[in-house]
Amino acid sequence: MPNNKGTKVLFKNKWIEKFSRTHISIPISIFILYSAGLLYWSVSNTALALGTTVGLFFIGLLIFTLTEYMMHRYLFHMDTYTEFRRKIQYAFHGVHHDYPKDKDRLAMPPIVSITIATILLFLLKLVMHDFVFGFLPGFLTGYAGYLFVHYIVHAYQPPKNIFKTLWVHHGIHHYKNHEKAFGVSSPLWDFIFRTMP
Repeated sequence: MPNNKGTKVLFKNKWIEKFSRTHISIPISIFILYSAGLLYWSVSNTALALGTTVGLFFIGLLIFTLTEYMMHRYLFHMDTYTEFRRKIQYAFHGVHHDYPKDKDRLAMPPIVSITIATILLFLLKLVMHDFVFGFLPGFLTGYAGYLFVHYIVHAYQPPKNIFKTLWVHHGIHHYKNHEKAFGVSSPLWDFIFRTMP
């Protein structure tokens, strides 16, 4: 049963424990700025047409929602048939299910997030060349949007606006059925892959 109050210490080392936590505004701000910087680079240093950059941005946003769904379903909810897998799954996501209202653990620590984003930039640049400067900002903006939605779902009562649908959807995943409703920022892939509750 989830504990709606409190937190869990994951690391014995107090510094590692401290850096495993973050206020949600920090990664959201980082990824919005990172995306803006990449878009600026696209406009000022590449030959990409504005329409191409905008199209790639929205493709990146859509691909992020698919990535979010797949990671949540297959990585964060991986089978834990070994002790190592159980520990990894718990550190990645199980602790969040046990303590869903722990606001400091609703996002990866900024240093981890920036590292992953930068590795993605270099890897995708090898494959996509300058197209990455349109695509990756959309992908990272999708991640910032996911963080925002995930935070408001866990930190606040159901809002009386469009976010209520996402609030209810994610609430089902946490409190009724862990094997359904994997999409957080969008239920699109739950419809497509038939994991809609």
